[in-house]
Amino acid sequence: MKLQPLTVSELNAHIKGLLDGDLLLGSLAVRGELSNYKIYSSGHHYFTLKDAESSLKCVMFRSNASRIRFRPENGMGVTAVGSVSVYPRDGAYQLYCTELIPTGIGDLYLAFEQLKVRLSKEGLFDPSHKKPLPAYPKRIAVITSGSGAAVRDIIRVLGHRWPDTQVVILPVRVQGAEAPAEIVGAIRYANRHRVGDLIITGRGGGSMEDLWAFNDERVARAIYESELPVISAVGHEPDVTIADFVADLRAATPSNAAELAVPDQADVRDTLDALQSRLEHALRRQLTEDENRLKDLSGRKVLQTPTAYLDFKRMELDRLQGRIITVSEGWLNARRQQFGQTAAALDAMSPLKVLSRGYAVATNEKGRIIRSTSDTTNGEKLYLRVTDGSVSCRVESDEQ
Repeated sequence: MKLQPLTVSELNAHIKGLLDGDLLLGSLAVRGELSNYKIYSSGHHYFTLKDAESSLKCVMFRSNASRIRFRPENGMGVTAVGSVSVYPRDGAYQLYCTELIPTGIGDLYLAFEQLKVRLSKEGLFDPSHKKPLPAYPKRIAVITSGSGAAVRDIIRVLGHRWPDTQVVILPVRVQGAEAPAEIVGAIRYANRHRVGDLIITGRGGGSMEDLWAFNDERVARAIYESELPVISAVGHEPDVTIADFVADLRAATPSNAAELAVPDQADVRDTLDALQSRLEHALRRQLTEDENRLKDLSGRKVLQTPTAYLDFKRMELDRLQGRIITVSEGWLNARRQQFGQTAAALDAMSPLKVLSRGYAVATNEKGRIIRSTSDTTNGEKLYLRVTDGSVSCRVESDEQ
């Protein structure tokens, strides 16, 4: 039987398909020691995982590597989580790693992740619950070890940046089984007695076991329930605890917490100096404007000769008075002329004018005007109104 030859790419693709379809290789965890660990400019991590007898090439892409909370070093024991597949170009299989867990803290890490997910669902990390820090705190309660480097760093930075702030130390254990209860008690004491305007709680860096008191659920809930703002200052930049998620503000280090808690007196002094300079400039500008305005007003005639203004107003009053008189006389003459015309028209229509031409108006005793013979009866007394008076008469007969 003659074999059908395959290309190298076809063979590699076939092997890759077999590996990708294997359920075990699709999701597994491999324990070993880091070797030849390199971080490329692309952000991808390449390393070898080995034990006493074998080695395995591994790659962790940038998106997954960015979530590593510790610094991997050659010789460190770890558990790598991911899947096995073939890189077709080289024909070599490797572990595509999605997560690195230092050996010995797997249980703690799992507990940390589970608590983080549960508290997040409850809303303890919700940004809407975060309280703002006071701009110029008068007193700060520091909850940490009374003998550690963290408290010295906080006091030193606060004294340098804002010396007027009083520091109240509430010493607690920050490591060990008793530490969480002491931290919770100090937070509640600070709130109950209002020993400060805000709280800084934390410690220096260390392993996950060293920092575990600040991953305790009791501490997380005490921070969440605190009425005073809380700054979490645990460890150094790579170290993240549950307390960091719950606190109103997370600081990278205890020294950084002090920097975030108070303003820098030098910055405040510079701001005040700038404001003073702006105020002085504004006042000088206002004084210059007022001086120019005063010069302008002092040069006006009304201020040089005060009576000139009154004389000017008197002249205006005389002109207005003359105009009013002229308008009034014109109006009165027009009304007089109109009145004469109306009186003449009424006079022409007056009954007295008719009487003066020889006519008379007859009325009965009731004053009713006689317009027809039918308005009278024989013997009735009538009155005749003539131009210079009236005469009485009696009806003897009517003629038509």
